This record gives sequence, C-alpha cells and structure tokens, in this order.
Amino acid sequence: MCVMRKALWAVSAAAVMVIASGASAAAGDREIAPESDVAHHGQVSLTDGRLAVWLLSESYGPSSLTDSTVRLTFSVPLAGGQALPPGCLWSGDRVVLCATGELRAGGVGRQAALDLRTVGTPDGVVVTIGTQWNGGATDRNTQNNEHRVLVPATGDPYVF
Repeated sequence: MCVMRKALWAVSAAAVMVIASGASAAAGDREIAPESDVAHHGQVSLTDGRLAVWLLSESYGPSSLTDSTVRLTFSVPLAGGQALPPGCLWSGDRVVLCATGELRAGGVGRQAALDLRTVGTPDGVVVTIGTQWNGGATDRNTQNNEHRVLVPATGDPYVF
C-alpha cells in the first residue's frame, strides 16, 4: 500500500507541475506586443554643403505609440557644434536620433525640421531614414519607415 501511495503522490506532483507550467505559458501568450505601422516621410535637399531635412512620422495603426525614435544616417560627416531641434540628439558625426513623441493611430503625425551643414561641400549625400525604436510594437510594413535617399547637391527636394 505504501508503494502505491508513493506512486500516486509522484503522479499527482507531476500533474501539478505540468498544469502549472501550462498555465504560466498561457499567461505569457497574453502579453503580445501591440502592432503599429510606423511611417516616416519627408524630403531632403542639399545646397553648398547645407542639408535641409523635413520629416513626418506617424502611426497608421492599429495601435498608438507613446513614443518612437527615428534614426537619420548621412553618408558624409556633418559639421560639429550644430544645434538640433528639441527631441533630437547626436549619435555620432553622421547620425542624428529624433524622438517622435506620441503617435496616435491614424492621427496627425509628428514633424521635425533639421538644418544641417556637412563637412565641406559634397556633390551628393546618401541619407538613410529608419525607425531605431518603436516601443516594442510589431511593424509588419517596414517599407514606409525604412528609406535610403540619394541627394545630389542641386538644391532640389528629394522626397521619401
């Protein structure tokens, strides 16, 4: 009888462990990241070593975001000591990061305007725009938030 009780006790303990581990896995499944289609659009122009960047960031939904960060990378070094708009900071001599602030799903987006100087007067610059951080949201459409723009030094606006 004692052996049978021990066997039943072992089976019961194993069943409790399996049920408990299944319950914790199910609880983890409920913590799914929100989905938000972040988009960055705008224009860039280059004239005599001056880069003008206008950027609009927005969320097409379905979820809103409390904040996200857009990364602007330039193929040439930028002159040091330049002031950036509020919410933007330097991440190197070729990289600027800008917080977008809240992006409401389907709402009006956040705009940023940068007036930058390059080191020297290049004939052109390649600007790469992309989401650095989006609060952990899932974005299934990265085609509207990852851009690479060739900007010849013509003064013309090149749209992304």
